[in-house]
Amino acid sequence: MPHQHLNRVLVTGASGTLGYNIVRHLGAKYPGVRLHIWLRNPDPALFSDLPNAIVEQVDLLHTAKVSEGIGALRPDAIIHCAASGVRPLSIDYFDLIELNTSATLHLFQASCGLDRCHFINISTGLVYGHQSRPCREDDPVNTLHPYGATKAAADCMLRAGAERLRRHLTIMRPFSFTGLHDGGNRLFPSLLRAAMERRPFEMSLGTQIRDFCAVQDVVDAICLVLEEGEQPSQDIFNVGSGLSISLGRLVHTVCRQLSLDVELRLGALPFHPLEPAHIVADISRMQSLGWRPRTNLAYAVWQLAQSQFPHLTVTRPAELRG
Repeated sequence: MPHQHLNRVLVTGASGTLGYNIVRHLGAKYPGVRLHIWLRNPDPALFSDLPNAIVEQVDLLHTAKVSEGIGALRPDAIIHCAASGVRPLSIDYFDLIELNTSATLHLFQASCGLDRCHFINISTGLVYGHQSRPCREDDPVNTLHPYGATKAAADCMLRAGAERLRRHLTIMRPFSFTGLHDGGNRLFPSLLRAAMERRPFEMSLGTQIRDFCAVQDVVDAICLVLEEGEQPSQDIFNVGSGLSISLGRLVHTVCRQLSLDVELRLGALPFHPLEPAHIVADISRMQSLGWRPRTNLAYAVWQLAQSQFPHLTVTRPAELRG
């Protein structure tokens, strides 16, 4: 047991990169905690090796089932990771609102029927929009990015609700990350796939400034907040590397450390019109809790290569940041 206040933890969105790694971390470190995983389309094999993980099929848009499930489960904490993804394919804007905002509020409302329940909402650094300096938690949310805007709306309404109802709420805002179970058309799975298929990797010019860290560091930050238990009634934490680096340089650095044989075609793709040119996290607030990013990003990409592209030849880099 991490602390006596944790017996049952509910995790949504555990088929995604972050949720998957959170369940893996908690399941291995705290076998006495019952982990309930709610997925719309569950894969029975996903956590079959974790005896304390219980996978259930729950559609978060089904409000009656959500309320019934929370009442029966009575979790001590909810880690809400479920979302549409940053660049969802073929999803209408109003469906984004349902997935990223309405479903979040339904889940929070159901949790308010419990005497106590720590609601941890996984938001995003994209709520801030463009900044010329690292983003602080008290910066205004101001973005036209559909994913960022729908997550920002949820953040604002959750904070107002937690203040009015005196609920224990934490909002975590990860910036970009990668590692085990990363997939789809995201940056580093796409890079490794291009190397595996021996074709050039096309990307934007790469001049945009980004903050990328290993998913395990994000997990460590979230689990630290979960395990602390006694926190202010509500708080917000940015989670990132705290480093400002151009995306092109970042990709070159990872390729060099992995000895990855792939041709990079910078400028072959346009910039995404609604993504900010500069988005970096000020991580001072998380650091005040004793957390800091430790993992070398190239090592996280190496782990991804080992798990999803086992036939790809890559060099193992240093595990820890220099």
